[in-house]
Amino acid sequence: MGGAFLAAAVLARLGGRIGLPTIPLFILAGILLGPHTPGIVLVADPHDLEMLSALGLVLLLFYLGLEFHLDDLKAGGRKMAVAGATYLVLNVGAGLGFGFALGWGTSEALVLAGVLGISSSAIVTKVLVDTGRLGNPETRPILGIIVVEDIFLALYLAALQPILSGADSLAAAVMDGGKAFGFLLLLALAARYGTKVVGKLFNTKDDELLVISFLGAAVFVAGVSEWFGVADAIGAFMVGLMLGSTTSGERIRKLVHPLRDAFGAIFFFAFGLSIDPGDLPSVVWPVLAAVAVTLVMNVLAGLGAARVYGFGPGPAANISTTLLARGEFALILATMAAGAGLDQRLSPFIAGYVLVLAVLGPLAAGRSAWLARILPGAAAREPEPERVGAGV
Repeated sequence: MGGAFLAAAVLARLGGRIGLPTIPLFILAGILLGPHTPGIVLVADPHDLEMLSALGLVLLLFYLGLEFHLDDLKAGGRKMAVAGATYLVLNVGAGLGFGFALGWGTSEALVLAGVLGISSSAIVTKVLVDTGRLGNPETRPILGIIVVEDIFLALYLAALQPILSGADSLAAAVMDGGKAFGFLLLLALAARYGTKVVGKLFNTKDDELLVISFLGAAVFVAGVSEWFGVADAIGAFMVGLMLGSTTSGERIRKLVHPLRDAFGAIFFFAFGLSIDPGDLPSVVWPVLAAVAVTLVMNVLAGLGAARVYGFGPGPAANISTTLLARGEFALILATMAAGAGLDQRLSPFIAGYVLVLAVLGPLAAGRSAWLARILPGAAAREPEPERVGAGV
């Protein structure tokens, strides 16, 4: 376990020197030090880290819930909804079509729709911070699209769960889906109307008690969610959504950081352990084709969002490249697909796809000016968009 942490840290430090994000490096550490690669084997059986990996996933989605506010929907208004819907229609639709074109199966195509369609919130946030664009006008639609994606993510996983669980009949699938949506609706209502009650329950000046309380709540609700057919990570997301709006929300965000980072690293490392590099050559062409599809769809989505907000080619290029990376959600789907016994090519495909885009995304975002030069309207003078404060 200590070796896993240290290996991930060493690779991440080396990658940080050349501007690479940590997620693909954690996965790479797992691949290099796992049972499928010659040399040092730190963990012979990936299942040894299964519980810690699950905790990492729960904490990642719990943190995303803390960062998300229901008020964001009201503030963004129609433009945010249109930009987010455009992004999802283009990318999820292209992912579904790509999945059917591969011919791996209907369930596999539904998984690939989510893999190709949803950006990595963690990498997007890091890119905005690293490039100093938090105060840019185009950051509003970027964050708006992430908000819409988070909502879609919850509904999509709830709908996908009974399909992957292999319900015996249409009636059983409808019952499983109804149970999942019912529980999800209950959590949403609690997040919307139960904030004051939850805030009182978690109100304490003792950091130790606060950490134990929110960690226990996140893990417990995640477990109950799984029992109802909702992905455990989405249950944790809803708990984060509730707690983020309480008076203790800001303290919880600070206290959960080291837990999220540590166990999140183990989640990505454990995913790398399950990847056999020998399987990657068999999916190299599908991976490259999927990357090309994602590049095209992101450019189109960036142009669409820029048009909605009245931006020129520069902000459009920033939107396109910032949202390019895929990460934690794709790995969630890979884990679900493996547990459901779907096509064995899915895991190496998703691993290769995430690795390529997790590296390419931040690099492209830093060089978005190159894309802006070839986008429609590049020769014309861009209008001055409304400035947004650095606290956006």
